[in-house]
Amino acid sequence: MPRSKLNTGSRKAAKQVAEPPPPAVTVVPKPSVPSDAGLYLNRELSLLSFFRRVLAEAQDDSNPLLERVKFLSIVGSNLAEFFMIRVAGLKHQLAAGVVDLTPDGRTPAEQLSEIHTVALSLMGEARECMRQLITLLDQAGLHIIDYAALNVPQKAGVDAYFHAAVFPVLTPLAVDPGRPFPHISNMSLNLAVVVRDSKGTERFARVKVPSTLPRFLPLRESSEPQASSLQRRGADGREPSTSEPQTSVLLPVPPPGAAPREQTLVWLEQVIAANLPALFPGMQIVEAHPFRVTRDADMVIQELEAADLLETIEDSLRQRRFGSVVRLTVTRAMPEAICDLLAENLEIEPDDIYTLDPPLGSSDLMGLYKLDRPDLKDPPFVAAIAPAFAESEGDPFAAIRRQDILLHHPYESFSSFVDFLQTAARDPNVLAIKQTLYRVGRNSPVVEALLEAARNGKQVAVMLELKARFDEESNIEWARTLEEEGVHVVYGLLGLKTHSKIALVVRMEGDRIRRYVHLATGNYNAISAQIYTDLGLFTADETFGEDATDIFNYLTGYSAKQDYRRFLVAPLTLRSCLESLIRREIAHARQGEKGRLIFKLNSLVDKPMIQLLYEASQAGVQVDLIVRGMCTLRPGLPGLSENIRVISIVGRFLEHSRIYHFQNRGQDEIYLGSADLMNRNLDRRVEILFPVQDPRLVRQLRDQVLSIYLADSVKARLMQPDGAYLRVSPPDGQPPFNSQTWFIAHAGGLS
Repeated sequence: MPRSKLNTGSRKAAKQVAEPPPPAVTVVPKPSVPSDAGLYLNRELSLLSFFRRVLAEAQDDSNPLLERVKFLSIVGSNLAEFFMIRVAGLKHQLAAGVVDLTPDGRTPAEQLSEIHTVALSLMGEARECMRQLITLLDQAGLHIIDYAALNVPQKAGVDAYFHAAVFPVLTPLAVDPGRPFPHISNMSLNLAVVVRDSKGTERFARVKVPSTLPRFLPLRESSEPQASSLQRRGADGREPSTSEPQTSVLLPVPPPGAAPREQTLVWLEQVIAANLPALFPGMQIVEAHPFRVTRDADMVIQELEAADLLETIEDSLRQRRFGSVVRLTVTRAMPEAICDLLAENLEIEPDDIYTLDPPLGSSDLMGLYKLDRPDLKDPPFVAAIAPAFAESEGDPFAAIRRQDILLHHPYESFSSFVDFLQTAARDPNVLAIKQTLYRVGRNSPVVEALLEAARNGKQVAVMLELKARFDEESNIEWARTLEEEGVHVVYGLLGLKTHSKIALVVRMEGDRIRRYVHLATGNYNAISAQIYTDLGLFTADETFGEDATDIFNYLTGYSAKQDYRRFLVAPLTLRSCLESLIRREIAHARQGEKGRLIFKLNSLVDKPMIQLLYEASQAGVQVDLIVRGMCTLRPGLPGLSENIRVISIVGRFLEHSRIYHFQNRGQDEIYLGSADLMNRNLDRRVEILFPVQDPRLVRQLRDQVLSIYLADSVKARLMQPDGAYLRVSPPDGQPPFNSQTWFIAHAGGLS
């Protein structure tokens, strides 16, 4: 369809006719590639490699079918966030004329070019995986079919649902000289519609597929009329005969334990496309094609100029909705003329357009995972209550006084921390509660306990990080709720995110004050604690209590304190202390001792830390790295990193705990905390790594956590020198070993 036939308007048409000439472009030569560029992998490509490992779980037929669907949905969500943040950031650098090279020697332009190639390939693989999964779901009784394949009764029922529940929500937006091209919201699914009027003129319109409705419409046939008269009307508004079989679109929830039943689902956007005549009466529908837009969602917050950080972040959230477009996904059936029209009005380059097989938006597949088909999911398990708490007869303080208690989530229940906080909120002897909050989610039992404590007259102080990406709105709501109840809420330090996870309870016991401290590797979020692997330590150690008090004074007041008794604190001491601990292991190896480092973390991209690990390898230190996501270190390079092994574990739960183990001539030391080996964690965030002091817990972390991860031969992938990952095979004669399955079977063993 030639574009000349379309009668459209555009944003550009609304601009002044006379525009100033574009500024002269100064061509800045690319800096010379550093000589050590070959020692590092690219951070962005490494992150895309992690997404490919997640996709591999969706492709793995040993996983239950709906678990595979879940992994595929996660790939879609991860890619969207990657474009919103990482690609957007590179585009900002490109627009600003930045030509600084990454450690691996790439400019922003070179990275964007490679990202396009790799991401397009990854999206194509995801679409093929989706096609295969839909076929398997069909065989399992979950039939996801196109609207065109519905039979007559099914179409009648779906169309009735459209008129009753979808039609009132839709807003067709015409594009012509009087109505400029509309704003396309971030991550929205849309239909690009071409209509023809009675004079033969073709016009363009956009229809947004409402995100407030389910992407998949379930239906079933029934011999009894079940819908209201409004729901039963067909697309032409006519009341069908009650003697014909009818379709009820909304399905009742089956009772627990019911046998799996057949379900048929249809794509919402196809239902809308089939009913477009109702939106454009008197017009001929020429064609309609789905498309999806991803926008820049990174926020630049001018904290130094902000009189009120909360209001500043609220303003930034509003601006986020109008960020520049960084990705347009379209289907192969979309004509070039419509694609060009979208590209012109969205102001994007050809490399920002990704042409895929339908359907678009794989992240919406999470809706399928929520279906009640336990036979297609991992077997459920009940998290264990740590024996130390189970035996404490409802007195967590007594349990913590007896010994340090370490919990391994999700295998051991996060409810133990919630119970601890609720007990503190109600205990008349508790004087104060202080806590950091980063991501707490909606309906948070943690925040409810803090609110209860404030109502009960406790002194409650919360360091609530408003800049937690994509949790800003939730955190703003909680900040206001807490402040209304009299909680002292602070929003963070200028230029730093507070990422540390710490809670302090101050309690009067007899004639003395005792401090109870909880430190963790993960967020105080009851939902993510069920799907992320994390560690949390309870202690009544007085030195920990003193450090915790100093940390909160640093966060809530003015403090120039630069050293702590036990904690390694970023951006003050964490980097230098970690370097000293690694160098101690190097010195041991050079003295003929056996040096060993085992680090488990999410990301490893900090160049000075990588250089130090290379130095450790060259000194003969055996280095095992369990890195879930990005890793720009290259293991196995002769003469440099042949003593470094990197594995990545992607399984049922998201690996999130950070563990730093130093062999120290057999006097093992282990630190836990919230920090990865990234420049932002070491230099631009408030982070805490804390030592595990109980020798019993040190041994258990070494032998029953780290050793278990290193023995995984099911979900572990071994990183190659070029950045590729290969699945780990079981040793000869041994059965496959799944670390997460082992942890489920042995839950409750760390406390």
